[in-house]
Amino acid sequence: MNLLHGKDILDISTLTREEITLIFQTADTMKRRLRQKAKKSTYLKGKAIINLFCEPSTRTRTSFELAGKYLGADVINFTTSASSVLKGESFRDTLLTLQAMHCDALVLRHPVEGSARWAAAQLAPVVINAGDGAHAHPTQALLDLFTLREKGIELKGRKMVIVGDILHSRVARSNIALWSKYGADIHVCGPATLLPRHAEQLGVTVHARLEDALKEASVINVLRIQLERQQKGMFPSAREYARLFGINEERMKLARPDAVILHPGPLNRGLEIAWQTSYGKQAAILQQVENGVAVRMALLALTLQGETNNENFD
Repeated sequence: MNLLHGKDILDISTLTREEITLIFQTADTMKRRLRQKAKKSTYLKGKAIINLFCEPSTRTRTSFELAGKYLGADVINFTTSASSVLKGESFRDTLLTLQAMHCDALVLRHPVEGSARWAAAQLAPVVINAGDGAHAHPTQALLDLFTLREKGIELKGRKMVIVGDILHSRVARSNIALWSKYGADIHVCGPATLLPRHAEQLGVTVHARLEDALKEASVINVLRIQLERQQKGMFPSAREYARLFGINEERMKLARPDAVILHPGPLNRGLEIAWQTSYGKQAAILQQVENGVAVRMALLALTLQGETNNENFD
């Protein structure tokens, strides 16, 4: 029985470890298909998926589009900048309009926290949260953990460090929630103005100095500085931020020799991470991108089909 058939993917808290295992097992199959010369299957033939993105995106939107198309679904990309939203149409009316066209799944990115959960309560199609404000980005967290799994990193007891703009980061919140399920030792570091109040209540250790956070770290999750969500004056200057919190080769010497660097993208090279470090052997950034397609293929297949042993699946 497919545990995820018909299920909305809204945040990490809605997923059990058993379901996550199923997603990763399916993503293994999808990644093998991705690397074949003929990538496309007919597994989701006849299904219609709408990607509704109310914020800019490269990796998430493109990977969801390719994931659906590689599985044989019809995929429509929909942006509010080219829609009746500009004419005053409400978010609810937009959702109901799309539902009336009989789509099977809605992949939603929206700047307001809780928008995906609200949409799921209104709609019959499967809703997959592709990022809602600073709240959650469950598929990014899943692909990050899938990448660490491929690297052979067991999370229990491992020191995992998240560096940067924690306050505005849905990636940080989703990774903290997911890593906590597996017993990781989670540490965060960034300017005081970019840390949530009472951050310790998230079950993490907070550091003011990056050097303290990086000691013996197994994973360093570097976050983008989200200037579009910030007020002015959150830190003195880009140069000052890079000096105090930028990940570079010298600072990586404090971490374990086999430490893995993650970054959700897009990268501000020279700000949150040095150019050389971002292209170095410890960085798994492009592996994350590839795994993003595989994990999102797995989620679409599992939520939209009732079986996982279809002959067109592998």
